[in-house]
Amino acid sequence: MNIRLKYAIASIALSITISSCSSDFLEVKPVGRTLESTHYKNQAEAFEALVSIYDVLQWNDQNGYTMQHLLMNVASDDTYAGGSDASDQPSWVATNNFTFNANLGPHAGFWKKAYRGIFRANYYIQLIDNVPEASESFKTRTKAEAKFLRAKFYLDLMRFFGNAPLITAPQGADDYYNLYIPGPSGLMTQIAGDLNDAITDLPATVSGNEMGRVTKSAAQALLARAYLFSNDASKMADVASLCKDVINSNLYSLEPNFADIFDRQHEYGVESIFEIAYTESSLQGWWQFGSGGGEGNVGTQFIGMRDYNGPTYATGWGFCPISTELVSAMSADPRFNHTVIDVASLQGASYTAGYQNTGYFMKKYAPIQANAALDGDVALNWGTNTRMIRYADVLLMAAEALARTNSESSALGYLNQVRSRVGLPAISSSGAQLLDDIMEERRFELALEGHRFHDLIRTGKASEILGSQGYQSHNNYFPIPQNELDASEGALNQNAGYN
Repeated sequence: MNIRLKYAIASIALSITISSCSSDFLEVKPVGRTLESTHYKNQAEAFEALVSIYDVLQWNDQNGYTMQHLLMNVASDDTYAGGSDASDQPSWVATNNFTFNANLGPHAGFWKKAYRGIFRANYYIQLIDNVPEASESFKTRTKAEAKFLRAKFYLDLMRFFGNAPLITAPQGADDYYNLYIPGPSGLMTQIAGDLNDAITDLPATVSGNEMGRVTKSAAQALLARAYLFSNDASKMADVASLCKDVINSNLYSLEPNFADIFDRQHEYGVESIFEIAYTESSLQGWWQFGSGGGEGNVGTQFIGMRDYNGPTYATGWGFCPISTELVSAMSADPRFNHTVIDVASLQGASYTAGYQNTGYFMKKYAPIQANAALDGDVALNWGTNTRMIRYADVLLMAAEALARTNSESSALGYLNQVRSRVGLPAISSSGAQLLDDIMEERRFELALEGHRFHDLIRTGKASEILGSQGYQSHNNYFPIPQNELDASEGALNQNAGYN
């Protein structure tokens, strides 16, 4: 979608297609009507519009298959692209070997998804204070949620593109060629402002059918992540403080059994700070797919073994085969068998070896036969939630920030909590070695969750680790999609290093 049309998301009348709530906040089904952007008539309609912002988080099908956490695995040294053959998903192969360009790659989908979410959030933030019959507490809380979500989408843009337009209010046609492009630091200022506002007004906890809505801790953790990934040394004390606020809230803890974290029965578990929710009950079929994402998680289908026949798992499409580098580095770690499927260890199992096959597949988010949808197209209706922020990540962010501000004893305390959970001995390193140990712990603890690529970028290790894949320094950012450059008529400039 080009810049002229970007904010006409749901119809040419600038309406927002919304969904209604079922028993769980984000397990939603379309109700077949639209809300005009200027007509939130009451609190119920405003709430539906809020759900429509959350809904964008689920979308995995913008300009192709664009599951962010899986594609970031592919860009890193943890997985290859996979699929049936090299022509299966060219944008995934281009991400794996850094041959993407303005026309080839997942970046058009990343861009479109982020700005669709921002469009919806901007309208909500502008309109909510004037909605009739809405309580002040409802307005305050839901505006904070919209700001959290807008910040999340801008964080994606900051990390993927750096130079992206900052738009914080609904635009008219005359605005499309007067874009404000503040660079990463300007985007970070907006992200921090939105999240600090959200921290003030979000509730500490949610429960029941509100599971999936953001909390104060989620906003604190996302701001800590944003500061950490902006790689600003002056913000490390803020990262530590934000993470300590989450830790000292005593609302979260590590799952006693690491294997339980990604089990369906432990969604919204004690370690989960924020999840992107999906459902297997939407009954979606292919005729609906591609028009704004479904309520099911097609990423789960993507990473399953092709033509699999055996115990426990369902068949999938063979993407993200585990790299030999990760297998070699992690095979002795106690988390390995809960992170990686070794097909050779599955007795009586068979599958079709696809492109870049290694015999190792993702266990986190894998398609479990017992969890398959009972109706609709199974491939499109996996109900597996994506763990966007979990407590172990907060502990490791705190450890890193403290190590970088010379508070090594406290850093070791948080680092060793994560190690102790899986039976690893405490370590007592210092200086550069402590930072290396924290980064290795991040790689193994958070393996295949989409963090590794940006960890390598921000720590300056990408050239060393990813150079053999084809990475060059300009690949820190994706290219601006060509259709966006064309539509902007000179308002946007291509990122350095891309023709």
